[in-house]
Amino acid sequence: MAALSGLVSALESYRGRDRLIRTLSYGCQLVGGLLAEQSSVKSEVGKRLLVISAQLNHCRTVLRLFDDLAMLAYSKQYGLGAKEEDAIIRWLSVISNLADQLYYPCEHVAWAADAKIIHINSTRWWILSTALWGLSLLLGIGRSLKIILNLRRKLRNPEGKSASNFRREKKLIETQMKSETLTLLSNLADLANAIHWLPPGFLWAGRFPPWLTATKPGRWEDMLNQTTWTTQKLIGMNACPSPECHHHMSCPSQYHLD
Repeated sequence: MAALSGLVSALESYRGRDRLIRTLSYGCQLVGGLLAEQSSVKSEVGKRLLVISAQLNHCRTVLRLFDDLAMLAYSKQYGLGAKEEDAIIRWLSVISNLADQLYYPCEHVAWAADAKIIHINSTRWWILSTALWGLSLLLGIGRSLKIILNLRRKLRNPEGKSASNFRREKKLIETQMKSETLTLLSNLADLANAIHWLPPGFLWAGRFPPWLTATKPGRWEDMLNQTTWTTQKLIGMNACPSPECHHHMSCPSQYHLD
């Protein structure tokens, strides 16, 4: 009953529901992509799983139409990071928040164009949203590295604290380091994926092998990276007690460059 109550509580929140949809979507995408390359029977099952994944991805894209205000509220609350002690972390966070804020309207325009609500080519808007996503991830990687360095510095320099106080602080710092390491790994996986979906010719864009990406080019995300990302995020929900650890732009559900 405790597990069921926890699941119900998660589904009642937007972020909890989004994490569950993402997990199901990437799981179907990964298994479906592998089965689609097998025998005819398994291939048919794989194709159906990919359809389910596509519908769940589309669901997340539509739900993100309402994320702009939440992101704006967070950016406004953070402001110029006056409470942030480290100047590098502060400005990395400010620029990252700006990239995240701009990402949403770009994706909305691309979605509206694909849905034929507006009559423009969606390709440039998907590319722009992917580029903003990649920039946000790159800044997030730099932020995580700086935070980890700062935390390690605190562990090396107890600054005259008593043994009992230092032990308590050490446990908290180690928890924060684990959480930040998970964030770093997930951002690295996402960055590799974002670059893959940029126009060919930029770094490794379009060069991932077929077994690493979904079977329908231009419509499916990198399955392995995204499943890894989701697993890390779900673990990270319990790794860090701070709300700031959990607030970040949701990983985009699809970047198709038709």
